[in-house]
Amino acid sequence: MFHGSIAALVTPMTDKGEIDFVAFERLIKWHIEQGTDAICVLGTTGEASTLTVTERVKIVREAVKHAAAKISVIVGTGTSCTRTSLEYSKMAMDGGADGILVVTPYYNRPSQKGMVLHYETIAEKIHLPMILYNVPARTGVDLNVDSVALLSDLPNIVAIKEASGSLNRFKKLYARCATKLDILSGDDALAVESILNFGAKGVISVTANVLPGIFSKMIRASREGNEVLARKIEANLQSLQELLFIEANPIPVKWLLSDLGYMQEFIRPPLTVLTKEHQGLLKQSYERIDLVNESVTSE
Repeated sequence: MFHGSIAALVTPMTDKGEIDFVAFERLIKWHIEQGTDAICVLGTTGEASTLTVTERVKIVREAVKHAAAKISVIVGTGTSCTRTSLEYSKMAMDGGADGILVVTPYYNRPSQKGMVLHYETIAEKIHLPMILYNVPARTGVDLNVDSVALLSDLPNIVAIKEASGSLNRFKKLYARCATKLDILSGDDALAVESILNFGAKGVISVTANVLPGIFSKMIRASREGNEVLARKIEANLQSLQELLFIEANPIPVKWLLSDLGYMQEFIRPPLTVLTKEHQGLLKQSYERIDLVNESVTSE
């Protein structure tokens, strides 16, 4: 259902810290023009944990309005509280979202049984396609393959964003669950490999924020089995993809988008703007990719 290059969209803000909805609209239209397959708002990259309920509601409505049914809108609704996750999921449903992305409950470290109950409760009450989101490095818990297999029997759980960083996990998920739900990479660096060799259907990406066209082409080539082209683009993006995580996401990607003129330079505390020493590295890496864009995309 949700395949290809899915941008984990940033939330642009003014220098006063307010959401910049003009820049938000501009970003969405850019993604549509560049061939992004879907956008995911209110995720980690969108700084969801620092946004108010009122801001969340407006972001969903604006995203759906500007997407104009040309691309799908997925909304991050997961929290450490099942009740709150339900409320956010209902908000996404009422706002016209096409699907929800629900991260494993973070910080309170529930058991596998607790996580399964969390997802079952949401799936029972929210009639939207749901993507499970497993990212142990951030949440402190790991939704294991047995739990995913159990949850894959629920009809509105349609995919998992797997960000454990393990290709072996992709292999196990594909063997157990591929007939019931789609597997999406949550790691940009593993996107090509996971699609070519481990059955993934796409990626929810940070890198797609800054190079949506070339990133979409790489993912499309991977899905079509064009390994030569996919690997060529992957090699060109490798340095940038690494540097986009040189500090906590979304610090680097927001700075680069501001440097490119798509939005102002602001990120909400407790995160801070990318340090000067890293700004130069990131800019240089991006500019090197620009030099090869023409030769890559002209094939």
